Amino acid sequence: MSNIQSSEYWARKGEVELYLYRKRLDAPDSDEGTLPVLFLVHGSSFCGRSGFDMHPPGHDDYSLMDEFATRGFDVWTMDHEGYGRSSRTDGNSSIADGVEDLKAGTEVVEKETGTKRFAFYGQSSGALRAAAFASACPDRASHLILDAFVWTGEGAPTLIKRREKLDQWRSSNVRKIDVAFFHSIFNRDKPGLSEAFVPDVLAESELAYGDTVPTGTYLDMCAHLPLVNPEEIDCPVQIIRGEHDGIATEKDLLAFFKALPNKDKQFVILPGQAHVAPLGVNRRRFWHVMGNFLTMPPRVDDN
Repeated sequence: MSNIQSSEYWARKGEVELYLYRKRLDAPDSDEGTLPVLFLVHGSSFCGRSGFDMHPPGHDDYSLMDEFATRGFDVWTMDHEGYGRSSRTDGNSSIADGVEDLKAGTEVVEKETGTKRFAFYGQSSGALRAAAFASACPDRASHLILDAFVWTGEGAPTLIKRREKLDQWRSSNVRKIDVAFFHSIFNRDKPGLSEAFVPDVLAESELAYGDTVPTGTYLDMCAHLPLVNPEEIDCPVQIIRGEHDGIATEKDLLAFFKALPNKDKQFVILPGQAHVAPLGVNRRRFWHVMGNFLTMPPRVDDN
């Protein structure tokens, strides 16, 4: 998509350098600040560009960034501390650390776009990061999309299994990743809901940065939930759940949804999706519901 331009930026969080990446339509005669900003927040096991700007050989329909840039959004993502191009530190990159990353990153976005308040999309533990950030910085979030989110974790098959290694998550700030691990992400819930090449493409991208990622979000999801109070989120919220996603139960998510104070909210279950909706075989349906939420006309009544 030659009419999409990309840019790289850096934010600082103390001594930590945080990498940001941006894509938008090439429109030199327009005011960049008028484009709606969409900020994508990655999860526990792969960084922003690997998951949100994937370009498998022979396929041009896997980049979430390209899709929403084409729809007219100014799309940003960042690598959290310990991931991708950002600084590798002795920390474990917890959800709380991720909130601080987003505070630093959004300052760069505001400087470059002139926009202070914009939409956030978070995937898996990225949804926890985004929700916690929206709670801490309500003046920044105009919309919040929580995909593969978890609230209390009660009864979640993936977390029940993951807690078997809780001592490991507590004993080290990093965990090993390899090709087999990336295959497990796409096969643990229901095999066949992603194309066979996707785990290998993702692994190739991620392993170029090293064979470890931080443990902080795993530890948080296994031992410290809930991390977000829904009553503290006042912007419109969309919760997207894959039919076969074991990271949370519908009961858990519906309880969170019910407690959200803003009635401008949506709860979407996507059939034929597992944990990583943006890279699933039914990703176009995911784009559809996400895009409709972000472009819904504003209310015209007194609210």
